[in-house]
Amino acid sequence: MSWGRALAVAALALAAAAMPASAQRGPAPSPPAGEIHASELPPEAAATLALIRKGGPYPYAKDHSVFGNREGRLPKQRRGYYREYTVRTPGIRTRGARRIVSGASGEFFYTDDHYNSFKRIRE
Repeated sequence: MSWGRALAVAALALAAAAMPASAQRGPAPSPPAGEIHASELPPEAAATLALIRKGGPYPYAKDHSVFGNREGRLPKQRRGYYREYTVRTPGIRTRGARRIVSGASGEFFYTDDHYNSFKRIRE
């Protein structure tokens, strides 16, 4: 390794060490990217939304469980604020990737890619 390259590597290492830990982790996750009107939801998601409003019973054991929001894709709230519900996916035997997440204040979010992105549901 050349002297100039070694110096550049050392400078980068020192700069990273001086950065706060939060800056070293990369950018903070962004809030939900968009919205979707309830009428635009797949029929299975509309059925799940109606079931949530009714208070169940839910077809999957994990429905109504606490959604931790560990990736921070939804607005930051206290633990237990969000609950998750499975949206059935025709043709598959597992729970699939589609979910509705509800907030304690009555807001709803839809994901069809297993929590990688969310859209706020408008009514």
